[in-house]
Amino acid sequence: MRKQVGVMVAACFYYSGLVKLARWWRQRVGQHLIILNYHRATGGDLRRHLLYLRHHYRMLHLDEALEELYIPSQKKEVRDQRPPLVLTFDDGYNDNYLHAFVLACELQAPISIFLIPGYAESSDYFWWQEGKRLVRRAEVTEVTLEGRTYHLNQSGERDILTQAIDARLRYATSVTEREAFLGTMRKALAVPSSITLEEEATLPLTWAEIGKMAESGWVSFGAHTMHHPVLAHLADPAEVRSEVGECRKVLEQQLGHPVRTFAYPIGKLKDIGEEGLRAVQEAGYDWAVTTMNGTNTPQSDPYQLRRVSGDVSRHWLVMAAEVSGLWHFFFGLRKKL
Repeated sequence: MRKQVGVMVAACFYYSGLVKLARWWRQRVGQHLIILNYHRATGGDLRRHLLYLRHHYRMLHLDEALEELYIPSQKKEVRDQRPPLVLTFDDGYNDNYLHAFVLACELQAPISIFLIPGYAESSDYFWWQEGKRLVRRAEVTEVTLEGRTYHLNQSGERDILTQAIDARLRYATSVTEREAFLGTMRKALAVPSSITLEEEATLPLTWAEIGKMAESGWVSFGAHTMHHPVLAHLADPAEVRSEVGECRKVLEQQLGHPVRTFAYPIGKLKDIGEEGLRAVQEAGYDWAVTTMNGTNTPQSDPYQLRRVSGDVSRHWLVMAAEVSGLWHFFFGLRKKL
């Protein structure tokens, strides 16, 4: 019901002309760049999203858009007056290749993907999905974690265990600690090694798939750490620097060209930390994106760029309102009131 109400509100914004007015106003107040942040490419209507974005915005690769925003010598007279926009995908799910890549080529709509080389090499499940997956596929009826026994024949107990696993993974103080805990839980829950069809689309991209996308010219890539730890929770500053810097080196070796952009895992300031911010600059990246909401101007901090949260499962009318800034303004104002 809530989702239906949201679509109705978005439809009112769109068909009343408010979304168009918001786009026009944003253009009037000065140069800016919208960076959209998606993850998955399936579970909704990505084609409809791309058709809308391609029609109303000037879609660019991230590096190209940031050069235009920040480097005066690169600025040329742009005849296309539509607002510039970049569509980014974080993490590099397999459905980015199977679906987003196909649509990008067909519709000639450039996209940028932030990659995690450690997962491209291991083809393992992303850690943030493991709590739910391990509990769902457990072949035991009870398990003990940190002195508490969870009875998996009760849905409430399964939910609590999922949350407990997620918390341990998120707040791990090293990648080694995280992976050791994952191994322990997989064994304790007797999770089978077989992969279901549902899980296949959630696996990471392979280097072969990444290579094909790069060759097309419609997909560009940025860095997202080697193993996707939450940087602010890592105990050793050297591991922070390694996760950030090594990621760039590996990607440049694989892609054969400089990698200039970085996306912080999770992406809020409390998740990045001072060491994370410092490591990105020391590693030689030109720009870094967060998940803090907003658009960017030439005055924006190049290492704390803002993005607009996107989700392929949302109706395209909701997406249109979000990208225009109207959605955040309206609901932000409602919360204040």
